[in-house]
Amino acid sequence: MPSPSTVTQALWLDPFRPLLAANRAQLGAAGLAVSSVSTLDALHTSLQTHQHTPEERGSVLVLGLGADAVLLQDVLALAAQHGHTLSIVCRTERRQLELAVQALHCGACHVLAADDWSEGAWRLAAQRAAQALVAKPHTEPAHSNAQHEAGAIRSVVYVDPVSRNLLALAKRVAQAPVAVLVEGPTGSGKEVLARVLHESSNASSGPFIGLNCAALPEHMMEDMLFGHEKGAFTGAVKEHRGLFEQAQGGTLFLDEIGELPLALQAKLLRVLQERTLVRLGGERAVALQVRVVAATNKNLREQIAQRAFREDLYFRLSTFKLRVPPLSERSGDILPLVARLLAQHPRAGQAWSVSAQAQAALLAYPWPGNVRELENVVQRAMVLCNSAQIDIPHLMFDDAPTSFLLAMAPHDGAEADPTRDVQPLAQSPLHTAVQHSEQQAIRLAIDSTHTREEAAQKLGISPRTLRYKMARLRVTAPVHSAA
Repeated sequence: MPSPSTVTQALWLDPFRPLLAANRAQLGAAGLAVSSVSTLDALHTSLQTHQHTPEERGSVLVLGLGADAVLLQDVLALAAQHGHTLSIVCRTERRQLELAVQALHCGACHVLAADDWSEGAWRLAAQRAAQALVAKPHTEPAHSNAQHEAGAIRSVVYVDPVSRNLLALAKRVAQAPVAVLVEGPTGSGKEVLARVLHESSNASSGPFIGLNCAALPEHMMEDMLFGHEKGAFTGAVKEHRGLFEQAQGGTLFLDEIGELPLALQAKLLRVLQERTLVRLGGERAVALQVRVVAATNKNLREQIAQRAFREDLYFRLSTFKLRVPPLSERSGDILPLVARLLAQHPRAGQAWSVSAQAQAALLAYPWPGNVRELENVVQRAMVLCNSAQIDIPHLMFDDAPTSFLLAMAPHDGAEADPTRDVQPLAQSPLHTAVQHSEQQAIRLAIDSTHTREEAAQKLGISPRTLRYKMARLRVTAPVHSAA
């Protein structure tokens, strides 16, 4: 065991729990001097400063985990990418025994309970980290196109049992070269699942090319998909490889496939059937080796009945169907998603935290806009929050129903949270505090922009929603902000 004079230098990354001054003192008494980093980008920068000599190629990292080992996997991937050796001590909640075991299997050298600050426990952790650092060989940077190991796909937040089952099924489907149709509501993460399919497949070293079928007019979309030869039309001064050719050896993701015009549906069907294409203005058939993953938020069966979608194309695209449920059906993903988002944005060197009341509100909200809406709410909270702890007044939901606001109102006699940097109205219902925060955010956005459209964009809402909120909250705008 190290002597009291031995000091171990370590980095500290914990987006889930703040590191208090008292905690630093306890760590110091145990012989551990820590430097906090708040995001993966900050960790990356810190690691780069220790890569100049062989003696500095390794580092000790204390890593706080939330509900899963996703952050640990991200950190290990980052270290491997830059050829850095990390000896990682993980902190988990006491009840998360399975997560502690998983962390050790992933590569952590030691696991501690998040509430354990005893000197003996931390001296043991520092000793094991130092021993692991000496024992680990130098890691060469990973090649960007290297084949993924089994299960080593892009880190995704699939914590809820429903999501875990979907992830396991997607990995299995990825092994077969079949077309996949991903169904799910807008903003639920269909493209994320499409990338999981790609990165879990034998074609993971190939490109992943995506196209939103609702984003381009028909004449441009045909050229975008299939390409053209030089001189095929006025302005075609050189040949153009379409997305199918660009995705050779990989995956082509066609989002919002239900918006594809009927004329293009027929051409797409032919390409999928024959596995070849002919560029616009060309004669040579180009053989294709591309996996197609399509996604839709529409009921294609209804589209078929309305003659808006070809039935034969539907069956060609849906060899296997995967459904991404709305966020309200996988509430176990909500807080891990919040933690991931907060870990990606620094706050003056401090790790973000979320109060218990705010966590309860996030879990209770129905999330009609799914993950995309959750991202907006978290970003707004970071703008409204003056400290590093997000609380109830910082949560600006798009259109929270009255029933939700009343259900989340504090009970009589509830104690105020002393860590809040925004002073709430202690005896008022929650919706009053939320409205007050919305008013502040809207006024700030209007005062810092020239038009309501710019203010709406800054808030992450539509101009129509902004007008509605201004009327409901009785927010007036200066003359220069009039639409």
